[in-house]
Amino acid sequence: MTYLTSITLEVADPTAADRFYTAAFGLGSRVRLRASDAPTTGFRGFTLSITVSQPADVNSFIDSALEAGATSLKPATKSFWGYGGVVQAPDGTIWKVATSSKKDTGPATRKIDELVLLLGVEDVKASKRFYVEQGLAVAKSFGGKYVEFAAAEASPVKLALYKRPGLAKDVGVPADGTGSHRIVLGGTAASFTDPDGFAWEATSVTSTSS
Repeated sequence: MTYLTSITLEVADPTAADRFYTAAFGLGSRVRLRASDAPTTGFRGFTLSITVSQPADVNSFIDSALEAGATSLKPATKSFWGYGGVVQAPDGTIWKVATSSKKDTGPATRKIDELVLLLGVEDVKASKRFYVEQGLAVAKSFGGKYVEFAAAEASPVKLALYKRPGLAKDVGVPADGTGSHRIVLGGTAASFTDPDGFAWEATSVTSTSS
């Protein structure tokens, strides 16, 4: 089975970005950084989501991200599905922090339950077929709206597909955008580029712990 082994954000200043992510989320080796000056404007077509167990942890991560220099796109608030908020990192990456719980069970632990990479795609069904052909296994599928792929134990991040306009609306930004996605996905298959221009690089499983 093919699966995601790493994600690399392309940023203008890797040192500054590393300081931000260490202070904001404490992600460690879950997210890699690479220098790039590739042009990009508007929505880059993806978001990263941190799933936690309770609102206190949402608030803790949102607050530390803002203190480290992030911009608020959606303040943390309750909704019918739970509690969450959205911020944009100084490098431009959009992060959502959310929980399905609406009540705290204790103080914030800053434990990350899941890290999810959501790709905003033009045609969810077509992209699903493409990824299945690359060897990825589907874990959940809701027609042409949403697809979630199976993740191995060695994978630090879960991969999902969502329609681009819907994903942009969910995080509070216009769907328009051009240029580089500024993200590279590492996987257990050969290198390839998907129908929406997201680039994959072949990586070894052991490299995720380096």
